[in-house]
Amino acid sequence: MKRRKMIESMAGAALVTAVTPLNRAFSDDSEGNSPLKGNIHHSVSQWCYGDIPLDQFAKACREMGLESIELLGEKDWPLVQKAGLKCAVGYATELGIPKGFNRVANHEQLIADFTKMIPKAAAAGIPNLICFSGNREGQDDNEGLLNCAKGIRQIIPLAEKHGVTILIELLNSYQHEDYQCDKTSWGAALCEMVGSERFKLLYDIYHMQIMEGNIIENITRYSSYIGHIHTGGVPGRHELDETQELYYPAIMSALVKTGYKGYVGHEFVPTHKDKLESLRKSVLICDV
Repeated sequence: MKRRKMIESMAGAALVTAVTPLNRAFSDDSEGNSPLKGNIHHSVSQWCYGDIPLDQFAKACREMGLESIELLGEKDWPLVQKAGLKCAVGYATELGIPKGFNRVANHEQLIADFTKMIPKAAAAGIPNLICFSGNREGQDDNEGLLNCAKGIRQIIPLAEKHGVTILIELLNSYQHEDYQCDKTSWGAALCEMVGSERFKLLYDIYHMQIMEGNIIENITRYSSYIGHIHTGGVPGRHELDETQELYYPAIMSALVKTGYKGYVGHEFVPTHKDKLESLRKSVLICDV
């Protein structure tokens, strides 16, 4: 299910959880110290757990040792921070995935939205804001690169001033039909054109396994362009366990070997009744 459709379906649903009590004990010790190794900074995408009230979800994530809940709008930043967590990636605009920087017609609104949100993100301690290329709609990929670079360069001085990184997400263009930034090489070329350490790729392992595979080699080759990671099982975008084709311990070990210090955002849709247990297990699988 696409992220946008998932969010829309949750918005109209009652807040009913199909999980065990949220005050359950995870594997932290009695003093609340995380058992995680510290090589991976774990985060999680809130939309995958949208039927759990955010304050309760934040408490559970904190108990698991996660550091962040991400893909949140400005109104939700204080809530996760109150729970002792960060928001690794925030939203800056409501234009959505299909309408991105590849269309000059979108630049005015996108630049206005990011200009407004970059200082707010910095003040709130939000390190990254997400953006999208937009859909091709018949546009040549080179023209898309030029248009994206033209628009993004206009917000980079402000991002550099405030120390906020703009992330462009790599998505597969089968499920997000016609999406333009669907190859790591295309995203890396855009990073080169923008020419700033405050513009990076959000490398989504699930999407890039579908588009091009060769995950470990590509993470290693393009490590200098990667500012954030998303996980997800293939096929189905579900748990990171033995039911899927990727072996996440090896992927995470390769990521650590590159010297990566950013967040790993778990963005899979749990299939098990106990969603929090699914998250806990997947975090431990990736905690190399």
